Amino acid sequence: MALAALLRCGGRRARLPGWETLCSRWCLITSHKFYSSVYDPNEKTFEKLLIANRGEIACRVIKTCKKMGIKTVAIHSDVDANAVHVKMADEAVCVGPAPTSKSYLNMDAIMEVIRKTRAQAVHPGYGFLSENKEFARRLASEGVTFIGPDTHAIQAMGDKIESKLLAKNAKVNTIPGFDGVVKVLADKHGNALWLNERECSIQRRNQKVVEEAPSTFLDPETRRAMGEQAVALAKAVKYSSAGTVEFLVDSSKNFYFLEMNTRLQVEHPVTECITGLDLVQEMIRVAKGYPLRHKQADIPINGWAVECRVYAEDPYKSFGLPSIGKLSQYQEPLHVPSNQSFNWGCVLTKQSHGKSCVNIKASGEEQLQKKRCLTVERVRVDSGIQQGSDISIYYDPMISKLITYGSNRAEALKRMEEALDNYVIRGVAHNISLLREVIVHPRFVQGDISTKFLPEVYPDGFKGHKLTDLERRQLLATAASLYVAEQLRSQRFLGTPRIPIAESKRSSWELSVHLGDGIYPVAVSKHGSSFSVEVDGMKLNVTSEWNLASPLLSVTIDGTQRTIQRISRNASGETSIQFLGTVYKLQILTKVAAELSKYMPEKAAEDTSSILRSPMPGTVVAVSVKPGDMVSEGQEICVIEAMKMQNSMIAAKTGKVKAVHCKAGDTVGEEDLLVELE
Repeated sequence: MALAALLRCGGRRARLPGWETLCSRWCLITSHKFYSSVYDPNEKTFEKLLIANRGEIACRVIKTCKKMGIKTVAIHSDVDANAVHVKMADEAVCVGPAPTSKSYLNMDAIMEVIRKTRAQAVHPGYGFLSENKEFARRLASEGVTFIGPDTHAIQAMGDKIESKLLAKNAKVNTIPGFDGVVKVLADKHGNALWLNERECSIQRRNQKVVEEAPSTFLDPETRRAMGEQAVALAKAVKYSSAGTVEFLVDSSKNFYFLEMNTRLQVEHPVTECITGLDLVQEMIRVAKGYPLRHKQADIPINGWAVECRVYAEDPYKSFGLPSIGKLSQYQEPLHVPSNQSFNWGCVLTKQSHGKSCVNIKASGEEQLQKKRCLTVERVRVDSGIQQGSDISIYYDPMISKLITYGSNRAEALKRMEEALDNYVIRGVAHNISLLREVIVHPRFVQGDISTKFLPEVYPDGFKGHKLTDLERRQLLATAASLYVAEQLRSQRFLGTPRIPIAESKRSSWELSVHLGDGIYPVAVSKHGSSFSVEVDGMKLNVTSEWNLASPLLSVTIDGTQRTIQRISRNASGETSIQFLGTVYKLQILTKVAAELSKYMPEKAAEDTSSILRSPMPGTVVAVSVKPGDMVSEGQEICVIEAMKMQNSMIAAKTGKVKAVHCKAGDTVGEEDLLVELE
């Protein structure tokens, strides 16, 4: 039996007085000798496997199963009938309506599907039933293999007090506290591996947003000591699959056990990038009874990996309130120039399959005649959606996990910056702007991070990127050039002038650009495919291919390359441009139109103190008032639930309730009117 360690610095716990909020998360995997992430067709595992999950993790498991020659069965709710994981699987069966309690948590329905399809094994992914000992027990009673630990390990580590006592008995450092009575647990012989650490401190609402491996905080000695203790704990509970052990680490690098999670982690891709392991494949092999083929000395830290969780959320509302809708346009950043596949390194194996390389000698082992090289992409996207997919109120709003790899941390972060700029998501709000701001923030770049990072860096909430004077001029020049390029295109039809005899020879434009609270005069002149733009008395040269049909536009401004996205525009000159991750609203008018616009009447602002609107789409859980009731400022009016999150809606002022426009059980959209006050 063996274990792999994945550290997480900065856990889900509140900061303890005088402590750095750092936690270590370790992934545990049973192991023996050698490993190869390349599938050996002579090694038989299961003929058919059911994935008791949905979305990106279901797709992730299916990909490995296809590589291993295993047929797959997907389950889905009625609203997920056209989901990507359903299309990828060999078979798919509906297990109930949208609510998770009636579908993805419906054990009776899932067990019936297992019997009907004759699936031999079940991979639970993460969440849902992944740590449910009753589900594991029911599978075992019918001779179906659970791709995870046995019920004993789930029970032992799922109980916070019991797991702490087990850790203490296994000589694992624990925080002083309650010492209750524990049952005696038998040990299990076998080797153990720890797979280095993961840093997961950037969180909002106790949910991780950015992860990386390895951590900037740990030194080799602490890393090894934590790994050895994680191994001891895994042996103590006879652990035999993927899971995590979480530690709290103080500023002096003393570490203490917090908990163990008996499942595959959401952020497992960063570990796969720096070690070369396919953790899903290893889970399946271990569940079938095969040993891993690697020793601890063979587990490297090769390069650096960063993962950003891309959510359908509005980051300007409490760092991310859910957004729903249809993905009208979706393009993953797999095409970025730096995403070139490369040989990550060579993995030892006695098999003759795969790529043949030079001979090497393994320390303490006989000279091996073959080694297999693993190809790793520098940009990886784990997603379960596609263009046209619906993001609903019923499930987690994650769109994808975006992972970048580099030879060092700076390279991985730079590649993530490029990938975020090249990620096209239309139809729902998303958190790209927040993710990009985090990874370029000086404090994050220096490694000064904790679970309090977001509220400390943005105490008044996230407001988007704050433009420097140079960046403001670059945005104004780009927007003005884009406006002129569109004007010139509108004068042509299929590449020729609409009226050849009336072809315009115009080469300069005087514009007025409204951005934020400022109105800026901008002069544009055209020189071939380039524009010379004067802003604030300074001239900037803007060049591009000006492919206006593409959702992405690569622009060079005085030698600086920027990737922008034009999100929207209308006939009144209003346009939205994504620049440095943040979407900016501008209005571009000719000088004459700008002079005339001051005579246009302005729309009166709505008095928001007397009305309550829903900040997000969701379901009304409770309504606490009725017409005629007196309410005080700050009093709860109703509760809205969306995507496993409840939000209390409060009165903005003291007054009498005039009308209530919702009731418990209603489905509401963003900005729907809920309650009016007199």
